[in-house]
Amino acid sequence: MEISIKKIILLIQLACAAYSINAQKYLSDTLQAHTNYDNVHARAIYHDSLTSHFAIWVKLKVKEHKHEYHTEQIIVLEGKGEFKLADSTFTIKKGDIIIVPQNTYHAVETSSKKPLKVISIQAPYFDGSDRVFKPIPE
Repeated sequence: MEISIKKIILLIQLACAAYSINAQKYLSDTLQAHTNYDNVHARAIYHDSLTSHFAIWVKLKVKEHKHEYHTEQIIVLEGKGEFKLADSTFTIKKGDIIIVPQNTYHAVETSSKKPLKVISIQAPYFDGSDRVFKPIPE
């Protein structure tokens, strides 16, 4: 039985579409908080030895801190806030992408009624051990 190139391409497209639907369902479920939280809630999405991905919800703020050995990429999915990166402060909103270089202090304060919801991607693998909060001056 001979299978045409068009049929093979169609089968590949159908397989990719089915995989895409399953991946979207998984990601969609992962982006729900599934818990009550006072200020910040983080939910792991994925990790391997090179990277860690989290969905993070912020009702109020995240105190100024840095990651000594990690670069962080933040993608804003919902809400608005004032983001401090080193010596600059700017407004962030849905669709914005922020790159936080390693060893750079950063913080955010939510300015919308709806919590800020972001995807945080850190490289290399992040276990929280290199998070250093900025000392509060006396």
